[in-house]
Amino acid sequence: MQTRFNIVLVRPEIPQNTGNIGRLCVNTDTTLHLVKPLGFSLDDKHVKRAGMDYWSHLSLVAHDSLEDYFESTAGVKRYFFSTKAVKTHYECPFESGAHLIFGNEGSGLPDYAHVEFADLMYTIPMSGRARRSLNLANSAAIVLYEALRPGR
Repeated sequence: MQTRFNIVLVRPEIPQNTGNIGRLCVNTDTTLHLVKPLGFSLDDKHVKRAGMDYWSHLSLVAHDSLEDYFESTAGVKRYFFSTKAVKTHYECPFESGAHLIFGNEGSGLPDYAHVEFADLMYTIPMSGRARRSLNLANSAAIVLYEALRPGR
């Protein structure tokens, strides 16, 4: 069965965020794509130590680089999520099977993505008083559950 959506994490740095997003993906029949380099190891020892007993149920695809990701997924519908976007995630069309792309915790998406994919870039609205952006795992959950909302 084809998954409804795909979450793509570009160079994730914090294993706990990736673990939480992996759990989100297992529970929503979503494929998780990880774009290297990663800020942690995915070997069995590290996964088990993090208590990720669900990891074996995860549909996971690893890509050696962002260029590799783009080449191996040519033709798929993509939506990018960033604090630097203007349109909100409520405006995203969320076509079934689309790839929902998030940058890493420290620096977000590469600068060129904001130019090259500006028309496909969305943000989660936050208070003007917000001093920091939302946690990556929380952001992925907010976006994915909006995409899965009945009646969209």
